[in-house]
Amino acid sequence: MASDSANRPRMERGLHDRDRAGVQDFVLLENIQSEEAFIGNLRKRFQENLIYTYIGQVLISVNPYKQLPIYSENDIKEYRNKHFYEMPPHIFAVTDNAFRSLIEENKGQCVLISGESGSGKTEASKKVLQYIAACSGHQSTVESVKEKLLKSNPVLEAFGNAKTNRNVNSSRFGKYMDIQFDYSGTPIGGHILNYLLEKSRVVNQNAGERNFHIFYQLLAGASEEELKRLQLKRSLDSYSYLSDGQNGVVKYIDDVADFNTVKQAMSVIDFTDSEQKDIFSIIASVLHLGNVTFNEAEGVAKVSKPDAVAAVAQLLGVSQNALTDALTNRTIDAQGDVVTSPLNRELSVYARDALAKAIYDRLFTWLVQRLNRSLQAKDLRDALNNVMGILDIYGFEIFKKNSFEQFCINFCNEKLQQLFIELTLKSEQDEYQREGIEWVPVEYFDNKVICNLIEEKYKGIISILDEECLRPGEPTDITFLAKLTDKLAAHPHYICHEKSSTLVQKTMGRDEFRLVHYAGDVTYNVNGFLDKNNDLLFRDLKETMSRAGNDIIRSCFPEGEYKNKKRPDTAITQFRNSLNNLMDILMCKEPSYIRCIKPNDQQQAGIFDDELVLHQVKYLGLMENLRVRRAGFAYRRTYETFLNRYKSLSKATWPNYKGSPKEGVRELVADLQYGPDDYRLGATKVFIRFPKTLFDTEDAFQVKKHDIAAIIQSRWKGRQQRRKYLKLRDQIITLQSYCRRYLAIQALRRRREAATKIRAFIKGFITRNDAPNGYNDEFIVNMKRMWLIRLSKQLPTEVLDKSWPSSPVHCQEASTYLHRLHRLHLARKYRLSLSDERKRQFELKVLAEKLFKDKKANYLASVPYWFQNDRIPKEHAAEINNFVGTSLNGETLKYASPCTKFDRHGYKPRERFVVLSNKALYVLDGKSYKQKHRLPLEKIDFVTTNHSDSLLVIRIPLELKKDKGDLILEIPYIVELGTLVVDTVGTANILSIVSRDTLEHNVVKGKAGVIDIQTGGEPGIVRDKGGHLVVIAGQ
Repeated sequence: MASDSANRPRMERGLHDRDRAGVQDFVLLENIQSEEAFIGNLRKRFQENLIYTYIGQVLISVNPYKQLPIYSENDIKEYRNKHFYEMPPHIFAVTDNAFRSLIEENKGQCVLISGESGSGKTEASKKVLQYIAACSGHQSTVESVKEKLLKSNPVLEAFGNAKTNRNVNSSRFGKYMDIQFDYSGTPIGGHILNYLLEKSRVVNQNAGERNFHIFYQLLAGASEEELKRLQLKRSLDSYSYLSDGQNGVVKYIDDVADFNTVKQAMSVIDFTDSEQKDIFSIIASVLHLGNVTFNEAEGVAKVSKPDAVAAVAQLLGVSQNALTDALTNRTIDAQGDVVTSPLNRELSVYARDALAKAIYDRLFTWLVQRLNRSLQAKDLRDALNNVMGILDIYGFEIFKKNSFEQFCINFCNEKLQQLFIELTLKSEQDEYQREGIEWVPVEYFDNKVICNLIEEKYKGIISILDEECLRPGEPTDITFLAKLTDKLAAHPHYICHEKSSTLVQKTMGRDEFRLVHYAGDVTYNVNGFLDKNNDLLFRDLKETMSRAGNDIIRSCFPEGEYKNKKRPDTAITQFRNSLNNLMDILMCKEPSYIRCIKPNDQQQAGIFDDELVLHQVKYLGLMENLRVRRAGFAYRRTYETFLNRYKSLSKATWPNYKGSPKEGVRELVADLQYGPDDYRLGATKVFIRFPKTLFDTEDAFQVKKHDIAAIIQSRWKGRQQRRKYLKLRDQIITLQSYCRRYLAIQALRRRREAATKIRAFIKGFITRNDAPNGYNDEFIVNMKRMWLIRLSKQLPTEVLDKSWPSSPVHCQEASTYLHRLHRLHLARKYRLSLSDERKRQFELKVLAEKLFKDKKANYLASVPYWFQNDRIPKEHAAEINNFVGTSLNGETLKYASPCTKFDRHGYKPRERFVVLSNKALYVLDGKSYKQKHRLPLEKIDFVTTNHSDSLLVIRIPLELKKDKGDLILEIPYIVELGTLVVDTVGTANILSIVSRDTLEHNVVKGKAGVIDIQTGGEPGIVRDKGGHLVVIAGQ
């Protein structure tokens, strides 16, 4: 069901949709006696996702088992301050009606929510709180109260709800919450009453069910440090009180997130860190208590797991020995004589479980009281009557095996049904009297007889149960049943096995009795009735708990309790007293009812089990309620509402009636030909007896409104078209005048602009080669553009082409930059196109330039030619290669070339070969190819002149000379060799270029020789008459 109001049929306007979606109020059903018609209407609405239906002002809510988008802020705004029947059925409508009655009429209100487990009672109470919180103000103090009211739910659910086979979040206690408002409708406080917590669940759960949520939340959500402090393990199988063990992990329940929500809620509700620590210590102590086991020797019980007792004692702050004694012994004060007697194993287990239940039950009561302290209003003077109660209590329960808890719950529902019928009848009677309509007494089943059967003083079941519990001797559950049979066998609503027919006896056990409740027959098994009613906790355990170091436990077990000799009230008496107190509270408030229904037992969306729903309809007394509501008139509305909707069906009332609304309705029903018994006119309302009368009226309206709509549309369209025409005509006239003015202005502006542009053009052309002056900007821009276009077509394409097109004055700086960038681009392009071999040649050429340029005259002659690594003639190549392959010993050949060596004595020339490796320079004989010298490169230096000659002097250190002196060589490609030597060694220091006319060299035995350098003539190297070596260099 969408939240958009346009998509939701309203109460009045939705009657024509009744065949598809049913009627929104059961009082409009034709056959109110038919259960099939009742269930069919619920089913239709459920299938359309319409989960809410009225019986008068009673809301029926069917659990959809899925989220519906009908609870948003927009939905709340739609229902706020609206008449009850003005909007479709919704929980917000019920809440708003109660809230407005509370604020406007100063009447105390109560919203009673009932239904069986899994029918959505808890969710319904949350929606009521959500609406109230949204409708109140947003002051900081208000926000605090609202937050506390909303956050009380997660805490109570954690400690009071559990997963059952019928519901994953079943409330195992009854809750009545009073919300206090000030005169302006702002919540200022709250108060909670709790009823009959199912504490037996603490020690035992049925198969497939869980203990209370908080146990699982603590084990799953607490930190490792917290678990260590509480001496707990995460494994659910470690604790006897978690009957289902690891099966307690449910995929629909996120215990970790819920635990964090509970802790955050506790902080919001002002629980101190110390209180939270004590609470979780108590929860942990209950788990440990379940692991305490006993052995028995000669009828005396002994604790078999002292560690578990030690953990409980430490967490509660009691003595381990005292706790052990209290679990295995019982002290009895008999007329002043104090006697301590040991317990057997069975009684010790009973004492352990009784203590666990008492601790948890009293902790829950303490939590409610603590919440009440936090929610307490600071000033109640303004909230004298402004109180709204919300009752979320267990629905009627009929199980295969019904025990003491079901007896109490069903007794509660009998009392609520009695109150419901009384208040409903009273409400009907009051309305009839206010309107001056004759009241016809209604026949209905008065369940007071059942209430008396249960609670009548001295004669009722409760009195008999208490009497049996308190009498001396050894009363048992069977003696209690016998006494019931003896005293109540003649009662029409009590059935026992002993005095019933054979057919009934087959359906009952001998330890059972049956009560005929208003909702149906329920068979109760008496086993456990006396124990649960006595709710006995041994004095020793109370005394031990009263001395606990845990502040909460000590406050839950006051010292005066165990010292008081007076026997406390039984559980059923306490419950009856609190229930009667609740009835008194409800009787003084104006009630609103929400009846919750579970559509299926699978808790799945979209499934509607007719039989299950019919069962709930019966025990909720909905058919009885419908009969009471329909005893007189099915439909009632104020005259204004009725007339405003249906006035189009009479000429006398259409379109507007001038008289009073009552007279208008009188004329309207006369024109509609209502029979005298079909309706009554009250003081402020019209009452219609039969739904068919209303449906015929509604159907006639649905037909009529199309005719009315057509007339309205035609008149409206004509009026709209006339209005549009007049408006358009005025606009056209105005537009035309503006257009003419605009066109004249534009023509004048264009002429002025044209003259200005012509002047600027002429001036710009004249000054096109001058500096920018505002007139020549476009000429300059165009000049630059044309130059760039011309330049793009004349760019040099060769790297060595240094030519560049000329540029205008304004482009000279850009031309310089572009020329440089283009040169760099061509160079880069050329570099990227080089092969590895060619790149190596260029690297050597660059090195040669660094070594020889402007230093040796014949350098320029070497520039045009690529360097070669092998200058050996072909006829010598084989021998040289053989030497390289056998004698270099792994060294890498760098260069080989023929050369001429000049002896040190006489400078006689001799043919030689020079071989350069990566480590040494080898000199070979020109004929035998034998190695003459091996000169390590790191120990020798090379000297040449700056002239255009081929002379190379190799200076050899003393340790390598062997008194033979330096080597004098004529190298045909001296620039090539010098470059490769420096490239191989990696440093230019090995090569010296001298610029003298003479060059000294070392001869044998430390003598020095002189080489003269001359220029001119035929280049060569000769010996002169003076014995010197003369190098003739070219020009």
